Amino acid sequence: MSAVWNTKYGTRRVRHDPPTLKEAILAAQGLTDQLMEQVEIAAALMDMPVAEVRAELLKNATPRRSEQIVATSGRTPRTVVVERRTSRRIPLGARPVR
Repeated sequence: MSAVWNTKYGTRRVRHDPPTLKEAILAAQGLTDQLMEQVEIAAALMDMPVAEVRAELLKNATPRRSEQIVATSGRTPRTVVVERRTSRRIPLGARPVR
């Protein structure tokens, strides 16, 4: 899609590319870690049914794993559970707001 108008310097065009579903899902993942909230946010951004967005999100979702490290020292064994949480993804070209 593009809009065209005439100015005193000639015709001007502005290119407009609507966001894709994958871009909406990435934006939702940056906002929250909850899967159902991501589905609702992406569906609202794209104005699509929740069922379609959920299917696409689950197709591309990475499985969550919790890692367990067991360490023993001395007489009493202790269990240490380490859970990995994904951090918010910052786009490479983004600049901090000042």
